[in-house]
Amino acid sequence: MKAYLQSFDLWKEVEEDGKVPPLPANPTLAQIKNYNEGNVKKFKAINALNSTISENILTKLMASETPKEIWDFLQNEYLGNDQSRLKQVLNLKREFEIQKMREFEWIKDYVDRLTTISNKIRLFGEKFSDSRIVEKVLVSLPEKFESKISSLEDSKDLSNNLVNDLVNALQVVEQRRAIRDEKIIEQAFVAKIPSESTGKVKSPPCGICKKNNHAEKDYWFKGKLKCFNCKRPGHKQKVASLKSCKQIWYKRKKLFSKSWREV
Repeated sequence: MKAYLQSFDLWKEVEEDGKVPPLPANPTLAQIKNYNEGNVKKFKAINALNSTISENILTKLMASETPKEIWDFLQNEYLGNDQSRLKQVLNLKREFEIQKMREFEWIKDYVDRLTTISNKIRLFGEKFSDSRIVEKVLVSLPEKFESKISSLEDSKDLSNNLVNDLVNALQVVEQRRAIRDEKIIEQAFVAKIPSESTGKVKSPPCGICKKNNHAEKDYWFKGKLKCFNCKRPGHKQKVASLKSCKQIWYKRKKLFSKSWREV
């Protein structure tokens, strides 16, 4: 609001209470001109203040005749008296001091939180320099930024460092760590997929068919294995004719029955 009035050269009307010296008995043209200009500025300042106020507050200002009266009322309405302002400033300073960076918070978001609190303190007319924000950031960051802070302390005077410069320097560390963590998670995810999808440990390949789903000793007795020629399980097609394939099957069956009787 103060900057808005200053942009129209009207803040002086608030400071001087908008008082225009009365005209003498026989005023000159210059005195009349200054008197009229003074009154115009006073009413411009009143209009500028009233245009930014809600209707509920505006009804309370109907009796105010000068910009100074309106300004004082708004300060008491929104900021309170001197005692309440002091209490609010102390509460904000306490809130600023207890701030810490959260576990998964970005450095930019953390600094924005600190800046918001510091701006609220400044609204009450209290001086609050950026160097205090820099100091707060340096002493409250987690351990992962320790090496970068040490290098910054060795290379420059951090008390004169700008908040944005500090944020940019720390963001480099943050981005590198994020990229490295992302690669580690990616590698762990890729390594985990085979074990989760199959639920089995890979066995060495079969010496006959070169597949990994069974051992070589189980090749001829694997139930799912079928000959492409005779369509029967227990052997692999290695002969050209169906007749030869049947002979292999009956010979194997006879051999198996004989070994069973001996047992």
